Amino acid sequence: MRVYVPLTLSGLAEAHRAGELGAGPLVAYAVTPALREWYLSDDIEELEYAALNRAALASLRLLAADPAAARRRVVVAADVPDGAAAVDPDRGLDPAALGEVRVAGPLPLAKAAAVHVDSADAEADVSAAAEALAAADGGDDDAQFVVDGAEDHELLWYATQELPNLV
Repeated sequence: MRVYVPLTLSGLAEAHRAGELGAGPLVAYAVTPALREWYLSDDIEELEYAALNRAALASLRLLAADPAAARRRVVVAADVPDGAAAVDPDRGLDPAALGEVRVAGPLPLAKAAAVHVDSADAEADVSAAAEALAAADGGDDDAQFVVDGAEDHELLWYATQELPNLV
């Protein structure tokens, strides 16, 4: 199963040093039954892209909580055994948790298939989106427009061999 783990650049650097994304349980995103129902598609590539975007939003939340972090969203795509990721039964129907899974146990960085990171030209929009996130969550339409502006930037794809250059 492919999971998408939201991080920050400093979190990615720590994962690179430690050789793992965390000891677990980790919050990640994947193609879940609820995500399939919400996205209304049978195309697995479209569904995985939706899961990646959900993880990018979670990365934005990490940035909002850490003003010192570099203003780039980071998502690590990793492959785990099918039983290693499960939907939290308490959050399964929560619209804010669409695609969210918990990955049990440690997740070695060697399981990463790719890393997705914002380009430098996205930093201003990502920074503004991180600042506007709380207001957007509160229902402010103007703030939601700012948050959506970060989604206009596609995350760049990096091979795992490029990690040393990213961190």
